[in-house]
Amino acid sequence: MKDISLHLMDIAQNSIAAGADRITISMRILDEPERLMVEITDNGRGMDPEFLKEVADPFKTSRTTREVGLGIPLLKQSAEMASGDFSIESEPFKGTKVNASFEINHIDRIPLGDIAETAGLLIKANPNISWLIHFTSPDNEFIMDTDEIKRHLEGVPIEDNNVLEWIQNTINNGVQSVFGGVLDEVG
Repeated sequence: MKDISLHLMDIAQNSIAAGADRITISMRILDEPERLMVEITDNGRGMDPEFLKEVADPFKTSRTTREVGLGIPLLKQSAEMASGDFSIESEPFKGTKVNASFEINHIDRIPLGDIAETAGLLIKANPNISWLIHFTSPDNEFIMDTDEIKRHLEGVPIEDNNVLEWIQNTINNGVQSVFGGVLDEVG
């Protein structure tokens, strides 16, 4: 994966495949040490403890279409290459939480990518899922909740192109206001 937004897309697709109807994508910057923390949380069917132990192994997958699953192992590798950490918690019938951290100024930190486009695509393809997008830094915060947006749309579908354009612009503004120049492309 060439950027963090593609990792988010992949992990969110796992959440969708697990039957989640509420997915939270959270990114935050910590000051000391300067790190980017990425978390994807869902309320899907979760994983049993035995599968969870092996989920970072590329040859362990629940997919029936192929014998390898690279999304989680590649996210783990991307985080570790940037002096970060990776963890995953899951409980059957309760959901899954995936965490990855990246040293912001590490030469091997992959770029952020187009978070707004990724979120827009996820929302357009899965309009019935409740999406919560949350960005925080020591100085700012951005929250977008699609359930809240739907309440104000008065019957206009959230996947309407004009609504999606507004969502993407709003998320892009959120990325800029919260992360500013802190996450200038490094990788």
